[in-house]
Amino acid sequence: MVKRLEESEISVALEELNGMSGDVPWVIEGGKLSKTFKFKSFIRAFGWMSQMAIWAEKLKHHPEWFNVYNKVEVKLVTHDVDGISELDFELAKKMELFK
Repeated sequence: MVKRLEESEISVALEELNGMSGDVPWVIEGGKLSKTFKFKSFIRAFGWMSQMAIWAEKLKHHPEWFNVYNKVEVKLVTHDVDGISELDFELAKKMELFK
């Protein structure tokens, strides 16, 4: 069963995640793990979203996201626990690996 992470656990996981993000960091906004990705074109942004949709389905954990042209705004939260869980960080890591 997935559990809601404590603030201290979120801080540690966020630091680790941002160590692999390189450019724009992930942040906590409105109780959600958030980041805006920028790609070279719309087709690259959409292709990345398609790849991430497959991972989201495998994890049974789906992002809140919004796409305009070459940008994808991502917000991750685990609604079942009303907060951020390890699933959010697991999906965020996949997003970083495949950007």
